[in-house]
Amino acid sequence: MIKESALRPLRSFKVDELWVQIYGSAEDTALAASAIARDILQTAIEQQGKAVAIFATGRSQIPFLEYLSDPLSSPTQQSLDWPRITGFHLDEYLGIAADHPASFRHYLRSHLRNKVPLGAWYDIEGDGLLPLEICRQYEQNLRRDRADLCCLGIGNNGHLAFNDPAVADFSDPDWVKIVRLDRQNRQQQLTSSPFPHLDAVPQYAFTLTLSAIRAARQSICLAYGEGKSTVVKQLLTGPVGTHCPASILRQMPQAKLLLDQAAAIGYASPRQGVSLQGEFL
Repeated sequence: MIKESALRPLRSFKVDELWVQIYGSAEDTALAASAIARDILQTAIEQQGKAVAIFATGRSQIPFLEYLSDPLSSPTQQSLDWPRITGFHLDEYLGIAADHPASFRHYLRSHLRNKVPLGAWYDIEGDGLLPLEICRQYEQNLRRDRADLCCLGIGNNGHLAFNDPAVADFSDPDWVKIVRLDRQNRQQQLTSSPFPHLDAVPQYAFTLTLSAIRAARQSICLAYGEGKSTVVKQLLTGPVGTHCPASILRQMPQAKLLLDQAAAIGYASPRQGVSLQGEFL
């Protein structure tokens, strides 16, 4: 059984409106995130009879989804009432088939949908014949019931979902749109997904916008590893703006940013003026 002490952060503090929690390892971070997500969803079910969740993809989400879907990772060893949960996903490549190994539909089938009996699931049909109609219909479905939870990861260029700096809009009137991916984003997709070379990474993708992300009642954003330390520092210490789309989290009191020590290592606390590396040694 998971001990409650394993879920407690080493540090917890606010940067503007954003709660930041730092854990000892990536595994601890994922475990704690799954406990928070489980509590959010179960509370929504108890209060509303149902829950709506938006799921992310990427390396940071794999251990989180493993713990979330495994009742043995819960301190109570009780499974979520999955048939009462409706799921969406954040983004999908334009023109990619659902069975492509790099498709986010394929990813979420493998890491979530094949493991738990979700009550309903809405796919972004990346290879559909009418992309703009797909955007319209997906937005309509999203707006029907406000999401109780939005799961997020941070891209190396600061993107949330596929909102790269060049296309990010903090007040976007749309909730779903098609965007062109910048080269840094595509390079990250190449290193983290089963694409054989950069030219194979799609140039365009569907994405939930920052307006859709902000509309969720609660959000959990995860970042692990020293490779994310630069963008985490930019997010937490730089100005809030679309040059770092994830900085919008600092204007979201309903959001939590969960980091391991490695991702937090470049951040200096404004209150204490010391690096996290120094605190943990």
